[in-house]
Amino acid sequence: MSRLIFFDDLLNVGAKWNATFVEIMESNANAIVVYGDTEAMLIFKLLLRGGETDSDKSFCKVWIMANQLDLIAVSMHRDWDIEMFHGALAFTAHSQDVPGFQHFLHNARPHLVNDDDFIQEFWAQAFSCSFPNTDVNEEILKTCTGEERLQSLPGPFFEMRMTGHSYSIYNAVYALVNAVHVLFSSMYKSRIIMAMGKLKHENIQPWKIKRILRKQFIVKLKIDTISCIACKEDHYPNEKHNQCIPKVATFLSYKETLSIGLAISAILFSLVTALVLGTFIKHRDTPIVKANNRNLTYILLVSLLLCFLSSLLFLGQPEKATCLLRQTAFGIIFSVAVSSVLAKTIVVLLAFMATRPGSNMRKWVGKTVSSSIVLLCSSVQACICIVWLSTTPPFPDTDMNTIATEIILECNEGSLTMFYFSLGYMGFLAFVSFTVAFLARKLPDTFNEAKFITFSMLVFCSVWLSFVPTYLSTKGKYMVAVEIFSILASSAGLLGCIFFPKCYIIVLKPELTKLSMIETDRKIIGITA
Repeated sequence: MSRLIFFDDLLNVGAKWNATFVEIMESNANAIVVYGDTEAMLIFKLLLRGGETDSDKSFCKVWIMANQLDLIAVSMHRDWDIEMFHGALAFTAHSQDVPGFQHFLHNARPHLVNDDDFIQEFWAQAFSCSFPNTDVNEEILKTCTGEERLQSLPGPFFEMRMTGHSYSIYNAVYALVNAVHVLFSSMYKSRIIMAMGKLKHENIQPWKIKRILRKQFIVKLKIDTISCIACKEDHYPNEKHNQCIPKVATFLSYKETLSIGLAISAILFSLVTALVLGTFIKHRDTPIVKANNRNLTYILLVSLLLCFLSSLLFLGQPEKATCLLRQTAFGIIFSVAVSSVLAKTIVVLLAFMATRPGSNMRKWVGKTVSSSIVLLCSSVQACICIVWLSTTPPFPDTDMNTIATEIILECNEGSLTMFYFSLGYMGFLAFVSFTVAFLARKLPDTFNEAKFITFSMLVFCSVWLSFVPTYLSTKGKYMVAVEIFSILASSAGLLGCIFFPKCYIIVLKPELTKLSMIETDRKIIGITA
């Protein structure tokens, strides 16, 4: 059916061209502009050849062609003379020799590409032969040996050099493949998407490809022709797209104002935490310190101190040691801190329940339960980090594609899945702590710490919930700055909400720490200290 449609169309086009051909031949014009697609140019050639044969003369016309004359591979054209087109002027697309293309044509054989039906069909038409086991009548055509040489074909029938059209297609395919390769590398290095170590091809969007193509290819004036060349991976085109400029390597350096501010904040918060810890140790025998388990308080303060210091690992040029330590150390230390908060909250509930008449909960209140909670919850995070480091550990890496003008020196997390597992587990602990503290917030005020824990965990959860979209929407060194800020803000929230009210009483209202002021809470202090 498709062949019938083709020939119907061919006849319709031929009728129109025949009328045009008569008009051309009767015209006194010496120059004729010709433009047409493959089928139209085929008919035009047939008409010119027939007219030349009938009149037994050549047409003394100057042909100006808007494109190269498309001499398609029809066997009857092979030996045709194209004297009528000698001296024709044609606008051709830019082309140049492609390495290996000439060698490919000289050594092309149909038996080397058995699965390529196009090559065999072309071969049969070009050399007026047929292959065995085909529908063509082999008695009419000679058998194709496969040893015919393309260079033996007449030049007008088959060009041995790449035409402008083919060269444009070659460049387009090469550019597209290169852009996809760059996108895959960028997706992996930027940790945008990874599943079991394999990138998902369905996430490739046309606008991403277009952005890479526009960024990597520039226009350069030369072979008086305009050609596009790709900038090197560590270069980018200028605004005029006529020069490649080296990219600048960037990371969150200690010399930058932003880094200095974050480092000073981390050190100041660490000093404040150390001061609070010293204050609590000095007044360790006061009821306000003994309430709610002193050991948990010390563990929480030490873990907060380490949290502030761990943020310094994110500053400076990424190295193997810092990349291995910063996320895993931060995850484990933070898990210890949140586990301590959870244990303190559970102790409050158990202590209140143990003071009720006839309650048998007293046996569950003590150092053993609280220590077990901290150890168990922290061990889960430690196991996640051990699996992470033993399978796909973080490593120093470079990202040349996220920002067009910069080479981002970063720590590749190795496994995005493990990275989010670690964050997700901390979020789970924080949510449980917040829920338990919220339920215990209305217990008697004299020994209740739940209201402060509730507010501190609200601050903690708010910081890390806002961290995820902010982290994913920033680029380069500012991603690291966002994570450092989140660590400092959430740690400061725990420190301020839980310990500053107690420090206020210990330092400025020492009379409230006397045992006589909380005589009714002697039992609670005794079983939780």
